[in-house]
Amino acid sequence: MELNWGSRHTWQDGGPVPPAAPQWPVLLPGQPAPPVPPGTRADDPGSGNGNGVGPEPVVVPEPVVVPAPVVVPAAGGSLPLLREVSFRTRISVLVGAAVAVAVAMAALVSYVAVSRQLEQQANSNLQSAVNLVPSLVRFVAPGQLNPSPFISFQLRTGDQVQALIAQDRGGPLVYSVDAQQDTMPQRTFFKLTPAAAHTLTSNSSTTPVQTVQGADGANYRVATVSVISGELSVEIGYPLTNVDNSLTFLRLMLLLVVLGGGAVAAGLGWWVGRTSIRPVELLSSAAQHVAETQDLSATIDDTGNDELGRLARSFNAMLGALDASRQQQSQLISDAGHELRTPLTSLRTNIEVLMKMRDLPAEDRDALLSDVDSQLQELTTLVGDLVDLARDDERAEAEPEAVPFADLVQRAVDRAQRRALSLHFDVSLQPGQVRAQPALLERAVMNVLDNAGKWSPTGGRVGVTLVSDDAWHLTVTDEGPGVAPEDLPHVFERFYRAQSARSMPGSGLGLAIVQRVVASHGGTIEVSSPTGGGTRVDIELPIEPEPAA
Repeated sequence: MELNWGSRHTWQDGGPVPPAAPQWPVLLPGQPAPPVPPGTRADDPGSGNGNGVGPEPVVVPEPVVVPAPVVVPAAGGSLPLLREVSFRTRISVLVGAAVAVAVAMAALVSYVAVSRQLEQQANSNLQSAVNLVPSLVRFVAPGQLNPSPFISFQLRTGDQVQALIAQDRGGPLVYSVDAQQDTMPQRTFFKLTPAAAHTLTSNSSTTPVQTVQGADGANYRVATVSVISGELSVEIGYPLTNVDNSLTFLRLMLLLVVLGGGAVAAGLGWWVGRTSIRPVELLSSAAQHVAETQDLSATIDDTGNDELGRLARSFNAMLGALDASRQQQSQLISDAGHELRTPLTSLRTNIEVLMKMRDLPAEDRDALLSDVDSQLQELTTLVGDLVDLARDDERAEAEPEAVPFADLVQRAVDRAQRRALSLHFDVSLQPGQVRAQPALLERAVMNVLDNAGKWSPTGGRVGVTLVSDDAWHLTVTDEGPGVAPEDLPHVFERFYRAQSARSMPGSGLGLAIVQRVVASHGGTIEVSSPTGGGTRVDIELPIEPEPAA
């Protein structure tokens, strides 16, 4: 196989000549392809293959269509108008709008109800007049029109009366009562409707009722009643002037009510928004104050029993926890600095003496080196306790598991026995399960045993008892001098060391670590000094039920 390392560029006058641009067109989307130029053939002899065999066919490539760029709309889109204003304004607008809509709906329902009631009343009055029409029959003779009965009927009912008389040719004759002139001239008071003409010319017994505008411009509720079938009909129009006036007045009043209700709704919305958001504003101001000043003592009013009151109490509790945590950190740093200063100063002094006085007797040099070693061990213990104390929160996040409590205590006893070979440990352990973080709980038990071994005299006895009833009870006793009554309230404080313990090795953190571990496991710890002497440590932990067989 041969590889071609030649360049695709040709060279001319000492420089490369770039390749020729492609001969096929480049089209944008939607642009038609140009026709092939005349005379271009697939077997054009102008293009050979270079080996003298003959012409190669020329393939006219298809136009290359460049795809249109895809425009992706921006994520999220435009925010609604209400999202661009404050939360108080949103509450005010929504409450005001809700009240305004409620008022408008009530006004609309009231208007519809009243208008329907007035319409039914008008129809009822018109029906009462229609029921009196049969009384006209006895006064009306076929082929002639006597106006007197119609005039009397109008005076009696107060409704406008119009008579329709059919003709053989053309439309009907229309006569309407003129009560002022006491006549019934031929004139049209109500425009003739197709329903009225049909009632006149047919034998239908139905009475169509329509709302028609009269010649005086007022609206009438008109009923057409056949008096003589096919010859005479009478139209009775109940005036709707009072109804229209009542509805116009009602519309005006309801409009004023809606406008006034809208104004009241706006004020009510503003008041509700201001009142309901006030605790949130106080919460926001307190959070901003804490962020700007780092002052964790700021609190807000949490007297309410609603959701905002609970939120305020949760916020105050969070600030209190943060403040307590900061104070504990500051106290830990201060106490650690104080405790580290003494051994560091002693170390520095001893090392300076060793460096300056190189001709020290061997006995004095060995004593100084022994002091340096003791101080380094003390520093190591102190730093280890500080690290364990600082990591308690991180370790507390681990998920507890069911572990054999007796085995855990026995491992701690074995380790303590190796550290204090001159002591005798009286161990009585009841088997069972406890839900705990094994490493943390074993370290706590180890601290208690180390403390008992440190204060026990040579050849002394340390009692370790583990029993369970409704909870686990671990008791550790020693034969040491015990704890003075004035020191008992402070034994769990960090770096606290009794006056009699100042000369003993230790950091003052052991029992503080034990208490924190026991508390994280839902238990309690107590330290007491029995009357017979020594120290007694009682640890109580929740019991883990035995797994079902």
